[in-house]
Amino acid sequence: MKQIPLQQILLRFLTLFMIVAILISCQSTSPTQEITPIATLPYLPETFQTTLLNPLDIPHTYIEETCRYLRNKWNPLNATIGTVVLVIRFQNINRGTAELPNSIPLNEVRGLMNQLKSQGFEAINTEQLQGFVERNAAIPQRSVYLIQDGNHDEEYFNIVFGDYWTNWKWSVVNGWVSDPDTPNELIDQNISLEREGLVDHQAQGVFANTKLSDDSAKNVIARELQGSWAGFANIYGKNPLAIIWPNGGFGFRPVEAARQLRFKMGFTMNARGPIMYNWVPLADDVDPQRPNLIPEGVIDDPLMTLPTYSPQEALMAIDIARSIGKEYSRYAQANKEVEYQYYETVCEPEYSPIPSP
Repeated sequence: MKQIPLQQILLRFLTLFMIVAILISCQSTSPTQEITPIATLPYLPETFQTTLLNPLDIPHTYIEETCRYLRNKWNPLNATIGTVVLVIRFQNINRGTAELPNSIPLNEVRGLMNQLKSQGFEAINTEQLQGFVERNAAIPQRSVYLIQDGNHDEEYFNIVFGDYWTNWKWSVVNGWVSDPDTPNELIDQNISLEREGLVDHQAQGVFANTKLSDDSAKNVIARELQGSWAGFANIYGKNPLAIIWPNGGFGFRPVEAARQLRFKMGFTMNARGPIMYNWVPLADDVDPQRPNLIPEGVIDDPLMTLPTYSPQEALMAIDIARSIGKEYSRYAQANKEVEYQYYETVCEPEYSPIPSP
């Protein structure tokens, strides 16, 4: 009798074993047995984009909890969908014939203010803006946040901004420089303006000529931020919510230090666009056409690198801000059902239903 090689015996055994395994597997599943499909989550729309911005100025989001974002977005007690904030930063306002660096004539400021009012904008203070960017708290659907750089006396604020406070209740935000050599008379005048409500003081460093960056020494960053915080609290009896970045300078290290000191917002001099809830236009790369604008997107902290317009730029930006708000409102309403479905599926067990109107 011919002897079968050992390798063939092993091969036949393995083949038989596989056939038996397949037969057992087929028998274990009844033809009538239903297989439960794997559940898939509803999709969420992409972040709203607009062609009204410079192509390099890309909208960034900052709220990581999707459920909290959706609940705040669609809560009818919060800001109206499409609410937009225009941030304007004044450096010098020329009240006479002398030319000041980065200045704008007072008559042009008045024209800008009247244009904002006629287009339906209302001024908000820092506490209102913080509530909006963090929780979508209700503010006027077209809001403007007015920043005046540097220390000024009572006469300056009354001449430039006094009528808007008296007639419209528009306050102005002042970037207060906590210079230890500031005259007591100037301090007393600003304390009075703070109590009146005309001026909402926020922090802007310790020395007016400082410009922070990642190249700044550690002690300089600490001096400008911690010194500003401490000096500010001693004068105004409140902690500042915002840092108006001195001379527009910032970086990874200054932003990190500001966060450690519990600053909630920071304002650059980059004119990227208006801001909305969980939507801030920033740039990730240097723009060859605007090399003076520092890329802030890579820092990945939109609320500490908020964009601002100069008053000259703001006049052109009013229509852009209004149009972006309208575009976003249409986009949001078109995706409302999808976002509600996601919220009901994923979020309701923990967050409860979105309140009804």
